[in-house]
Amino acid sequence: MSQYPEAQFIKSANEASQFVADVGREVAVAGRSNAGKSSAINIIVNRRQFARTSKTPGRTQLVNFFALRDAERLVDLPGYGFARVSAKMRAHWRSLMADYFESRKSLKGLFLIIDIRRQITPFDTQMLGFAEMVSLPTHVLLTKCDKLKRGQAASAMLAVRRELQAVATVQQFSALTRAGEDEARAKLDEFLTNSEAK
Repeated sequence: MSQYPEAQFIKSANEASQFVADVGREVAVAGRSNAGKSSAINIIVNRRQFARTSKTPGRTQLVNFFALRDAERLVDLPGYGFARVSAKMRAHWRSLMADYFESRKSLKGLFLIIDIRRQITPFDTQMLGFAEMVSLPTHVLLTKCDKLKRGQAASAMLAVRRELQAVATVQQFSALTRAGEDEARAKLDEFLTNSEAK
């Protein structure tokens, strides 16, 4: 059973003016479009197809707002980097992300989804930059850890932790085996309830 039985989709936004009211608390989820972002959201919320998954990376091209509980939201940010889109669209996404991170007073944390086999990409660095700019706590999910042997996964996580140091917390995660789901869900609740966040 889902820990968020009342969770539901609210709306999508393509411009800052379309964002939901900036009240309550929300946690954003970002990641390259082939990193398994939607699958991770579905596991954490424990609702199948809560965030739509697709075999074609890059389908999340809007800022999608989901209600979790009263005055608590999860925000699925556009994923790009692998998606075949125009330079104009990429520029629009960057501008939209800057508007989002700079304007949202209700934003309390960021989940950054990274394929454990790919390590940190320029896109991930850009997202970390947005978060650092507004002193936003960040938690990295190294997804698809089931694709590596245990020792390889541990080494990959250590490398990311070394690179990020105090910038973000890091964990392994697999939507397939559900490894790390409890830790990720606990971090989501921590972001939503921690009065010290942002």
